[in-house]
Amino acid sequence: MTNVKGPFRADHVGSLQRPEKLLQAREAFKAGSISASELRAEEDTAIAGAVKMQEDIGLQSITDGEYRRENFHFDFLDKVGGVDFRRMMPEGSEGESVDPEKAPFVAYITEKLSRPTGGIEVENFKVVQNLTDRTPKITVPSPTMTHFRGGRDAIDMDAYPEMDGFFDDLARVYREEVHGLADAGCRYVQFDDTNLAYLCDENMRDAARKLGEDPDELPATYADIINKSIEGRPDDMAVSVHMCRGNAQSQWFASGGYEAIAEKVFSLTKVDGFFLEYDDERSGGFEPLRFVPKGGPKIVLGLLTTKRGEMEPRDEILRRIEEASKYVDIDQLCLSPQCGFSSNAIGNLISVDDQVAKLRNIVEIADEVWG
Repeated sequence: MTNVKGPFRADHVGSLQRPEKLLQAREAFKAGSISASELRAEEDTAIAGAVKMQEDIGLQSITDGEYRRENFHFDFLDKVGGVDFRRMMPEGSEGESVDPEKAPFVAYITEKLSRPTGGIEVENFKVVQNLTDRTPKITVPSPTMTHFRGGRDAIDMDAYPEMDGFFDDLARVYREEVHGLADAGCRYVQFDDTNLAYLCDENMRDAARKLGEDPDELPATYADIINKSIEGRPDDMAVSVHMCRGNAQSQWFASGGYEAIAEKVFSLTKVDGFFLEYDDERSGGFEPLRFVPKGGPKIVLGLLTTKRGEMEPRDEILRRIEEASKYVDIDQLCLSPQCGFSSNAIGNLISVDDQVAKLRNIVEIADEVWG
């Protein structure tokens, strides 16, 4: 059975390894050697190549590889009026040691939030739209990325004396962006969300408690923000949520299965699909998928890792799809990598050839399973 809109049976999270020439151009721009327009021209060239690669592989959702970004969420949210970023080492991680220069940014809210004139990703969408007759997918950081790590303490009391006002404004800014994309013709948007996945990690849950938050209530709060962010979208626009446990140069920041959040997130979040990481033991089992409403959102199984180049055995992937289908009807399942290949400009420790091979394997397996 063929999907008429995203998520597709063979899909991907979005970011791709940057070509070396593009990385060099970005460094030249930082050094003042080339202009912003010259950098954008290099980005345009690289994006055209990325689009062709995705089409040649057989993917239906086409992204710009996030080639215009240095960081998957900073570059987007930094354009939102009232957001200021600073780096902070993640608390509660049992993952590998993290270089401070690669530590995640924390959003500080310094004034009332506003969307810039013309939007943030609208023009970038138009570039991809003009390069393909398939479905361009725009990936944006989830609105929750402005809250989880900093909590109430990172939100200016004068701007937002009450949290309800902050959450309402946050949803409004995202809603304006989603509607702007829809007006431009976009029909597939993905929210990349680390915080829902972090709420699966007991150490991260403890960190939330230290900020005065209740980790048992946050999934419902975040589901409500996401729902308000996409209110009024066209019926034929697909919105998905990718839950990520961290992805910086093959490092991860959180672990734990989805049990702690599954019931509220799957039942309350009114989206068309969830991209879930299932590439190793720290992701837990498929049992939490029992909370996915029948006939509801697609569950995109991230069974192939982007953190290393070794290819997963095809028989193992097929076995795991069958195992997941014990909890969710197979007609609601799709397949993808567990995360993007390059959430930051410097990507994971995987070659471009291995990246392409994994994406091609996903397309071939999906064709075998779903036809």
